[in-house]
Amino acid sequence: MEQVLKPEIIEKEAVAHLKFPHEEVLTDPKARKLRSAELERGTTLGNIDHYKIKIIFEDDTSIKQVETTIWANGEENIVLKQGVTIPVHRIHQVKIL
Repeated sequence: MEQVLKPEIIEKEAVAHLKFPHEEVLTDPKARKLRSAELERGTTLGNIDHYKIKIIFEDDTSIKQVETTIWANGEENIVLKQGVTIPVHRIHQVKIL
């Protein structure tokens, strides 16, 4: 069953000012594998067709949501426009829009 999250919607520029703890937000290995696959897919679609992606993630205060294009996807971080990064281990969900 998919977890229902009620994130605060923010602009991608605000992500650069957030603080991220080191703890992983997903405890289920299958959920982490799915997240990785969706990030890879989102990066490919963003680079080829400029698809926007809904990213639900958690900083040190609350769950947030941003809709943007993923420019690069690494093991530790994803990169958005203007070099803004989100640590992969803080991402709850990724949805193609």
